[in-house]
Amino acid sequence: MPGLRGAAVSLFQDPAALARTIVESGPDAVIVTDSAGIIRAWNKAAERMFGYPASEALGQSLDIIIPENLRARHWQGYAEVMRTGRSRYGEGDVLAVPGLRKDGRRISLEFTIVPLREDGEMSGMAAVLRDVTARFEELRRLRRQLADHAAG
Repeated sequence: MPGLRGAAVSLFQDPAALARTIVESGPDAVIVTDSAGIIRAWNKAAERMFGYPASEALGQSLDIIIPENLRARHWQGYAEVMRTGRSRYGEGDVLAVPGLRKDGRRISLEFTIVPLREDGEMSGMAAVLRDVTARFEELRRLRRQLADHAAG
């Protein structure tokens, strides 16, 4: 165990390495986009969640994970945040939206956003996303059961 302890200490002494480890090893997808909505960072959890390897996702528009019927609304909000630097969602608010996998399946997502600034100007956005499809489907099933019970 002394080797592990030494590795942990050195990781804690290098904040950049620690951040990379958390982003690359964590269970949540981390996606970073530039001001035009082009994907610039895509971690392993994003690969698992959406089915795109980083080599396919990087350089693509966020449209690859946004259901077509929601794209116009998404881009309107995205442009507003890029223009003003402010989101209508408060800091740390969890947003819930459907997402789209490479295989065409829809998934339920919860995520938070972090506006990215360079020299005081908006330069992009980072998002931390979690797939909550199983929980969403279970809640829907329970609501149906409750409605059936109330009707019956």
